[in-house]
Amino acid sequence: MWAFFRKLFRKSSDSTISKKLKKQKGVGKKLKAHEWSFRVGILLAALLIITYFLPSPNPFNFTFGEGEPWHYAPLYSSYKFNINMSDSVLQVKQDSVKKDFEPYFTKQSLMQDSVKTKIRRAADKLSESNPKYSSLLVTAYLHSLFQQIDSIYDKGVMSQTCYDSLMMNGTREIRIVDNNIANFADMNEVYSLQTAYKKLMSPVRMATEGIDTLRQQFLSAMNINTLLTENISYDNLKSELELQAMIDSLSPTIGLVMENEKIIDRGEIVTKEKMAKLNTYMRVVSENTSSERPLSTLIGQIALVLIVLLVLNSFLFIFRKDYFANLRAYIMLFSLPTIFCSLSSTLIEHHLLHVFIIPFCMVPIIIRVFMDSRVAFVFHLGTVIIATISMSYPYEFIILQVIAGMVAVQSLRQMTQRSQIVSTMVIITLTLLCTHGAYEMMTHADFTRDHFDKYPYYFLTVSGLLLLFAYPLLWIMEKFFMFTSDVTLVELSNTNNTLLQKLMEEAPGTFQHSMQVATLAAEIAGKIDANVQLVRTGALYHDIGKLSRPVFYTENQSDKNPHERISPLKSAEVIIAHVTEGIKLAEHYDLPEVIKRFILTHHGKGKVRYFYITYKNEHPDEEIDESLFTYPGPNPESKEEGILMMSDAVEAASRSLNEYTEENISNLVEKIVKSQMDEGYYDECNLTFKDIFIAKKALKERLKTIYHTRISYPELKSEEAPQSKSE
Repeated sequence: MWAFFRKLFRKSSDSTISKKLKKQKGVGKKLKAHEWSFRVGILLAALLIITYFLPSPNPFNFTFGEGEPWHYAPLYSSYKFNINMSDSVLQVKQDSVKKDFEPYFTKQSLMQDSVKTKIRRAADKLSESNPKYSSLLVTAYLHSLFQQIDSIYDKGVMSQTCYDSLMMNGTREIRIVDNNIANFADMNEVYSLQTAYKKLMSPVRMATEGIDTLRQQFLSAMNINTLLTENISYDNLKSELELQAMIDSLSPTIGLVMENEKIIDRGEIVTKEKMAKLNTYMRVVSENTSSERPLSTLIGQIALVLIVLLVLNSFLFIFRKDYFANLRAYIMLFSLPTIFCSLSSTLIEHHLLHVFIIPFCMVPIIIRVFMDSRVAFVFHLGTVIIATISMSYPYEFIILQVIAGMVAVQSLRQMTQRSQIVSTMVIITLTLLCTHGAYEMMTHADFTRDHFDKYPYYFLTVSGLLLLFAYPLLWIMEKFFMFTSDVTLVELSNTNNTLLQKLMEEAPGTFQHSMQVATLAAEIAGKIDANVQLVRTGALYHDIGKLSRPVFYTENQSDKNPHERISPLKSAEVIIAHVTEGIKLAEHYDLPEVIKRFILTHHGKGKVRYFYITYKNEHPDEEIDESLFTYPGPNPESKEEGILMMSDAVEAASRSLNEYTEENISNLVEKIVKSQMDEGYYDECNLTFKDIFIAKKALKERLKTIYHTRISYPELKSEEAPQSKSE
C-alpha cells in the first residue's frame, strides 16, 4: 500500500529528468483549476461530514448517574414542571397496589340449597341400598351436616384453582358481592372446594369408636367431595376496572420545579430526588425540542462550520502557501478536525462518555511533528471551536484544550526522538489536570470535599494516556501521506545507515565533503530559523550519486585524474550524471521526497563551469550547446535547499585556496555567493538579503574555525636575525 502512494506522488528520476521536471511544471500550470477543485472538494467533504455528525440542538446533553457527582455547571430549569417519580419507583408502587388489591367475587346465594338437595338424594339412595343406615340415623347425620354446610357456604367457597392463585399472590382479603352489596372477607375464612371437604370430614377423623365411626363411613360412602360446588366466582370485569382505576389514581409526581429554579449544582451528588428531577427535566426538554434539526438550525451549523474551515483555508493560503499547494498536507490538515469533531459529536449525541476523554491534543502533536508550530496551534484552535458547537457548556472545554494545545506545541518544538511523545504526554496530562483544578476553584467558592468531583480528573487522565497512540499514528501518517518527521531525519543522519556506510567506504572524500557541508549548512540554518535537522540530513545525502563513479571527483582522487583521458564534454556528462544517479539511489534506498529535493537542487541549473570553459577554449569558433554543460535543476525552492547550495559551493571552492587566511576566506565566500545571486539561483527560494548576509557571516566564521586561520605576525626591524613565535 505504501508503495502505491509513493508511486502516486513520486517524481521521475531517469536520465531525462530535466525534461520531465519541465513537463511536470507545465502540467501543474494547466491543472491549476483542477487543483483548486480538489481543495474545494476536500473542504466540502469536511463540512458535510462534520455537519452530519453534529447532534440536534438539545440543551440537555449530559451524562449522569445516581450516586455520582454532577460534572457540569449549575443547571437551571427553563420550564415549570412537576417532578415525576422514576419508572422503577412507579412500578414498585403499582406492584404494591396490585398485591394489596381485593378482587371482586360474585356470590350465588341459592348454591348451598342446591348442594344440600344433592346430598339428601345421595343419602336416600344410600339408605335404601344399605339397611344399616336407618332413616332416623340418616336424618340425624344430615341435620349435623347441613349445619356445617350452611356455615361454610355463608363464608364462601371458590374453585380450587382460583383459591391457589390468590394464596400464591399473597392476597389477604377479597370482596364478595351479594345482592349488589360488597363485603370484605378474609382469605383465611374463605374456603376452597378442598378445604370445605376437609372441614366437613374433620369431625369424623377426630371421633372415637362408636356411632361416629358409622357416621364417617356414611359420609365417605356418599362421596361428599363430588357433590360440593363453589358458590363465589371471580368477577373479572369488575376487578380489572377497579384495579386499573386504582393504578390510574396513583400520582406520578412527587414535587414541583419552578422556572429558573436551580436543579443541581456542580459537584453535588445525584441523589434519588435529584435523579427524579433530572429525568423529568430531560423529558420536558425532549418534549419541547424537535427530534429533527430545524432548517434554520441546520443552516446555522453549516454556516458556522464553513466559516471556521474557510478561516483555516485562508490562513494556509496567506501564510503557508507551501502547505496549501501540497495536496497531501492539505488533506491531512483538514482530515484531523473532521475526525475529532465527528468523534466528539458522536459521544455527546449518544451520551457514551465524557467529551474530556477525547485526546484533542493529538491534533497539534501530529501537525507539529510534520509541519510547524503556528499551523499546529491554528488548526488545533479551529478543531476546538468546531467541537464546541455541539456542547451545552463549552467554556471549560475551550480553556482546557487551548492551554493544553499551547503546551503540546511548545513541548515538541524540536522533536528528535520518538520517546519525546511520552514526555509530552506527561506534560499535557499534568497541564489538563492542573487547569481543571484551577477552574474548579475559581468557579466554586466552597471547594470542599462535598463538592469535589473526581470523575473529570479520571477522564482527563485517560485522555492524556491516549496521546501515546500518537506514536503509531505518526508512523502510519508518515507512510500514508509521505511526510518526513524530524525523527526520521535523525534516523537517516545516522552514519551507520547503509547508504552512508557505502559512501564512506567507496567514496571517502565525498563523505568527508558531505560532512563538512552538513556542518556549514546546519550552522547557517540555526541562525536564520530554518530546519536544522532537515538541511543537515539533506547535506549528508546530496552527493550520493558520486558512488556510481567516485574516482571522477577530485576529493576521491589520489594520483591519476581520469578526466585527462576523456574530452571535456564527456567529463561534463559524467559530473552532471551524479544528480540523476543520486535520485536513482535515493529511490532504491527509499529516501523521502524531501531528501531527493536536495539531490536535485544542490547545483540548481548551474553549469559545470570548469569543463565548460575548457571546452570553449578548445573550440573558440564553435557554437556551444550550453545544455550539455548544465545541471538538470531545478533551482532551490526553500530556505534549506538554498542553504545547502551555498554551503556546498563554498566548501568545495575552499579546498582550492592556497592559503587559508581570513581575507582569502572572506573573499571566497563573497565571490561564490555573489556569483550564485547573479545567476538567480536564489530567486525561487525564500531567502532574504538578511538571511544571505547572516549565512555569509556564518560561513566565514565556520571556515576560519575549520582551517585554523592564523594572523600574520610582524617581523622585528633590526640587524639581528628575526625570531619566530610559535603558538
